[in-house]
Amino acid sequence: MELKEIKAVYFVGIGGIGMSAIARYFLKEGLVVAGYDKTPTPLTKQMEKEGALIHYEENVEEIPHSCRNASHTLVIYTPAVPQEHQELVYFRENHFDVEKRAQVLGLLTRSNKGLCVAGTHGKTTTSTMCAHILHQSHIDCNAFLGGISKNYGTNYILSKESDFVVIEADEFDRSFHWLRPWMTVITSTDPDHLDIYGTKEAYLESFRHYTTLIQPGGALIIHQGLEMKADVQEGVRVYEYGLNSGDFHAENIKIENGEITFDFISPIENIHGVELGQPVPINIENGIAAMAMAQLNGCDAEELRYGMKTYRGVDRRFDFKLKNDKIVFLSDYAHHPKEIYQSARSIRELYKDKKITVIFQPHLYTRTRDFYKEFAESLSLLDKVVLTEIYPAREEPIPGVTSQLIYDNLKEGVEKVMIHKDEVLDYVKTHDFEVLIVLGAGDLDNQVQEIENILTQKY
Repeated sequence: MELKEIKAVYFVGIGGIGMSAIARYFLKEGLVVAGYDKTPTPLTKQMEKEGALIHYEENVEEIPHSCRNASHTLVIYTPAVPQEHQELVYFRENHFDVEKRAQVLGLLTRSNKGLCVAGTHGKTTTSTMCAHILHQSHIDCNAFLGGISKNYGTNYILSKESDFVVIEADEFDRSFHWLRPWMTVITSTDPDHLDIYGTKEAYLESFRHYTTLIQPGGALIIHQGLEMKADVQEGVRVYEYGLNSGDFHAENIKIENGEITFDFISPIENIHGVELGQPVPINIENGIAAMAMAQLNGCDAEELRYGMKTYRGVDRRFDFKLKNDKIVFLSDYAHHPKEIYQSARSIRELYKDKKITVIFQPHLYTRTRDFYKEFAESLSLLDKVVLTEIYPAREEPIPGVTSQLIYDNLKEGVEKVMIHKDEVLDYVKTHDFEVLIVLGAGDLDNQVQEIENILTQKY
């Protein structure tokens, strides 16, 4: 189905962060938008206010009549929904055009200039940063983001003028193979999703194939030192970036008084005195990648400088909730050992002399099984580790795979505690903290507001 033929769009799993961004795109285009999700959330409620027809019971009868004509209804589903889902089965049996979210993003990269950000970690921050730089510049952009931008209060940016679309390129289920990027950043290729890929080699091969999809005339901006081998078409420029070296890198980095500044070194034009609006050490590298892509597409020095200074971050990505002389409390979505390492290293660099406590909810049994030693090593950078049970998401339990595997491998000298998720609030009430961080991609984030309230009263 061509985009111009679509009159109604139905989402099976509309509440996901990526799915909801596309739903909002079609709402702004004036189409009928409806869908199912398992539970109501602030995001789904907001979309209902914007005009989406959403229900929360798996029931074919709940599908609106406006979405029952196969000739003009596009159905989009998330891989997180089981294949036997009643509504998905109904659409397939009745010969609707049923596509994954990634296939729809692929359609958009064919009709626009796709600026995509791929990588095991760093892609949400980097893509949101790049989208903000472009949106406030003379270039502008559309954007489909993997998190809620604090600058815009949404995971989606719409432009009626720009033909650029910033997309977070997700490697889960090989989704990013549907894209046809004009340019792409690759931030990292640390093996993940081995339940899908099976081996590290297959994971790296998936990224190699992704680089073959970049359109001639475009560019690959790849982090220095990655294990993967790029394989681009003729006419695709290749640039490397890094913290201290590469075609794009930083010099004269200054981290002091809660502020970070650096000089951006580029083959196009160096920019001095760049100030990070969200001053976290890991955002230096994310910022270099975002600035590189924006600069390659026409942003000037002042637009780049202003975009970086005014960037406010993403919900759940190094998200400071409280910061004063008595207490620092933040939430972070990190759920891969390398992400946690970067997060822990950054927080340690910012608060060298304070005791740092982490409450960590592991995400997925398979990921815990495959990386429990690496999780323990990364978490051991912090002073105290409070572990909860594993968040299963789409998975069934695996015998012998529990948070105990991580607990038993934490380094000597690290304080460690195991509690149930429903004991977290009581634990926060009855213990003292200097720096507290809630880590993970599960549902522990639902308690962050209550934790903030408790800490506000205590301190």
